[in-house]
Amino acid sequence: MRRRVLLALLILLARSTAASATVQPEAAFSPRGPKTILAHVPFALRFIVPPDLDSLEWRIERARDGAVLASGTAAPGDEVEVADLIVSRRADLPLHVVVAGERADFSALFFPGWLSILPPLLAIALALITREVVISLFAGVWLGALFIAGLNPIAATLRSIDTFIAPALAHPDHAAIIIFSLMLGGMVGLMGRSGGTRGIVEAVAPLATNRRRGQLATFFAGLAIFFDDYANTLIVGNTMRPITDRLRISREKLAYLVDSTAAPVAAIIFVSTWAGYEISLIADGLQAAAAQTSASDPSLTAQLSGASPFTVFISTIPYLFYPILALCMVFLVAWTQRDFGPMLPAERRAARGAGLYRTGAQLMVDTTAETMEPKEGTPLRWFNAAAPVATVVVVVLLGLYFDGRASLGGPGPLREVLGAANTFNALLWGSLAGVLVAFALATAQRILRATEAIGAWAGGMRAMVLAMVILVLAWSLGAATEAVGTARYVSHILETAGFPLRLLPVSVFVAAALTAFATGTSWATMAIFIPLVVPLAVSLGGGAGFTADAHYTVLLGTISSVLAGAIFGDHCSPISDTTVLSSMASASDHVDHVRTQLPYALAVAVVGMLVGDIPTAYGLPWFISYLLGIAVLFILLRVFGKPSGEVLG
Repeated sequence: MRRRVLLALLILLARSTAASATVQPEAAFSPRGPKTILAHVPFALRFIVPPDLDSLEWRIERARDGAVLASGTAAPGDEVEVADLIVSRRADLPLHVVVAGERADFSALFFPGWLSILPPLLAIALALITREVVISLFAGVWLGALFIAGLNPIAATLRSIDTFIAPALAHPDHAAIIIFSLMLGGMVGLMGRSGGTRGIVEAVAPLATNRRRGQLATFFAGLAIFFDDYANTLIVGNTMRPITDRLRISREKLAYLVDSTAAPVAAIIFVSTWAGYEISLIADGLQAAAAQTSASDPSLTAQLSGASPFTVFISTIPYLFYPILALCMVFLVAWTQRDFGPMLPAERRAARGAGLYRTGAQLMVDTTAETMEPKEGTPLRWFNAAAPVATVVVVVLLGLYFDGRASLGGPGPLREVLGAANTFNALLWGSLAGVLVAFALATAQRILRATEAIGAWAGGMRAMVLAMVILVLAWSLGAATEAVGTARYVSHILETAGFPLRLLPVSVFVAAALTAFATGTSWATMAIFIPLVVPLAVSLGGGAGFTADAHYTVLLGTISSVLAGAIFGDHCSPISDTTVLSSMASASDHVDHVRTQLPYALAVAVVGMLVGDIPTAYGLPWFISYLLGIAVLFILLRVFGKPSGEVLG
């Protein structure tokens, strides 16, 4: 019955848009554009100016009222691309492209803008309901491709692989993350086979004697690797997993500890790979705000133009309520040994020895393979694991520093050096160095022959295959959401909503969170929103004087809310790459990780908005907000949380 209803709806939808999908007979030139247009979502048109025309002027008109959407001049034979065209209703189509008096019409299937959020929502809903992540992610990609292909299901299937999946795999940055992850997996395989992993567990055993200490050790290890969230997640998860397994800490809890520490700590430290990116976006936002006020307020324009983006970034750190309170929540959960929501039964299951993960869980990494265990009689030496991990950390840090110096052309402030560095190159160098050190230690001590070491390395990489598939599909879904304009539609809603100044920070937090949740990427969310909300806050009076008054606090709160909301959305989204990496590093079921982390993230977000974003916009000092926020989180754990297991030792 449900299938028949769905089929009938699709037929009616196709018929209702058929009239707008017809294209006029081809003129001397034929405009090209997308097969699907969403209301309020920008799109581009291309056309070639006929070489035999005398006039060089062109314009694009709206069918409904003849309004000119774009115009310009071009030389005969030129290909013209017109970006950021927007139509708001079906009656606007077709668009008339007029060149030297000759007209060609362009039209396409037209849908409401809210349909752009369906691909990510489908993937997320299916993942949470069915717990089949691969199928769910592909379904989201396919639905996005269906819109792009003009509702042609066969073409959508083909476009899914050649337009979204293959380019996601071939993207240089994505390829670097895959190589880094595989190399780190191979290093872990070498460490395990050579006895290093067991050795470090034995060495740490006298210190991590109970579940509280094991969780706190994981938390502090996450704080120590603050320079990059990818490196943080993969190093801490893979290093601490054998220790937390011995202490009967569930894989879901390990994934939460890793995920909720990595991005927040990288976001609030000014010497991290995040800082340079954020500062550059703030600079773009200040420039856009200065251009917006140049005619109406020259003095404010001068202040905006002369403001230091780094100083503004440092000033926003106290208003990063979600990331900072998320770190506080991780500490409180580890210290009190109380849990709530789906995490509570997961932790009790592990504590009583019924399993580190639920029966039937689809683990992102197979840690039970024989190639991950030491050979019989292998000496358990902790430095065979500690040395490769330390090598990765040191080489990545040195790589960031020297690559940044080379990009700057010489020495400079550490924040600028790290901001100019190529993060992905440094990660690749670090992972290769770690593998070489692990290989050298295993063979030099005659623990493994060269062929055995290569087999252990390959076995470690094989254990990562499922995680890599999910990661590529998550990136592919991100590309599909970009193609259908998900983020642009959400930002359009924010821009036209007309929020009151004092409620702008909390409103931006929610909008950024929804965008990151739907697209699975915090960096793209920041790139979209910061240049948008800085001019918006200034236009509403949030940049008055650039002093420490309440209005300037609103501007700082608005900027920080983009970053905070993006991280929150990332933590809640099963299609986020950092969430996938956390599940992978912790060898957890991915959907189980999302389900167990979600209540904690929601609790922190609500507290951050109620005691942070809203009160500080009305003048409450930020340090009082943190005192209140930590107190509320502690009370939540005491009232709603229950002891998750015996604290032994």
